[in-house]
Formats: sequence, C-alpha cells, structure tokens
Amino acid sequence: MLTRNVRTAVDVLETGGIIAYPTEGVWGLGCDPFDERAVNRLLQLKQRPVEKGLILVAASMEQIAALLAPLDEQQMALLRSGWPGPNTWLLPDPDQLVPAWIKGKFDTVAVRVSDHPLVQALCKGFGGPIVSTSANPGSKPPATSSVRVLTWFGDKIDFVVPGRLGGAKGPSSIRDLCSSQRIR
Repeated sequence: MLTRNVRTAVDVLETGGIIAYPTEGVWGLGCDPFDERAVNRLLQLKQRPVEKGLILVAASMEQIAALLAPLDEQQMALLRSGWPGPNTWLLPDPDQLVPAWIKGKFDTVAVRVSDHPLVQALCKGFGGPIVSTSANPGSKPPATSSVRVLTWFGDKIDFVVPGRLGGAKGPSSIRDLCSSQRIR
C-alpha cells in the first residue's frame, strides 16, 4: 500500500512532473525516464548538458530485467554483490532499450537498484525505474536536505517527497560493468 506522499509523487511522475526525494546519501531529482519533455526540463533545472547522461534507479533487478538479459553469470554476480545499495553500474544497452536523452553520449546506461525504502516505494508505485540525479544546479554540491533543494529549485519542482537520507556518505559510486573501472 502506497503512502499518500508516495502516491502523490507517482501521480506527478506519471503526468510528466519532476520530484525531489531523499536517496541513500543525497537528495535526488527524478522524473519518468521515457518522457523526453520531463527529462529536458530536469536537465534545464540542473543546468546539465544531455551529453553527460543520467542515472536510472529501480526498486529491484526485476524492474530492469530487459537490460540484464544479455549479461553473463559473472556480470550478474557482480551486480548482485552490490545491489540493492548505493552502487551505480554502467550497463551495456545493445538493444537500445533506454533513450538517448538518458544515456547521453554513452553506449551504456547508468543504473542503480536502491536499498532506500522510500526510493523502492517510488519505483514500485511508478512500476519501473525513474531518473535519479543529484539535486543540485550546475557545479554546486549535491543537496543533503530538503531545505537546500527548495532553496535552489523552489516551485520549479512539482513535488518534494518528505523523508530522510539513508546512511551513505554522499552520491552513489559509479563503476563500469564491463571493465570494473570505478568512475566515481
């Protein structure tokens, strides 16, 4: 059963809006990754070029099963070792399942399966992954409070989901699944 706040956030996502929500270590901005207009609006708010790409966050590996299907057992074991949790992996997308406005200039897509209960509830309520990018404009540090989110974005965000950050000390790590190289 969805809480009133999660239901409101899901309604906002389904109608092309942008939400702010707490994640494992920082506040995030999110929208429907398949709504190009919503993604472009989010990128404008962040002053972020589309070429940099965005992260998708899911409630479970089942929500991203189509992206995982081409992977071998060793790659799957690597993902299972860090998911759910604050670990983002760059996954190959040979079937072009994810739009270019999410992947940016890359052939891979950045994906995280979150262990944050509120993020899981949002993705479950939405029925799939959502965009998860740190809530900060330009070169500012990621927001660690809803007050900071509101200071920077105010009424340009359609809904701020009340909640607390998880226990991580900052944004998720990012690693390339094919090379195991740590990006962040």
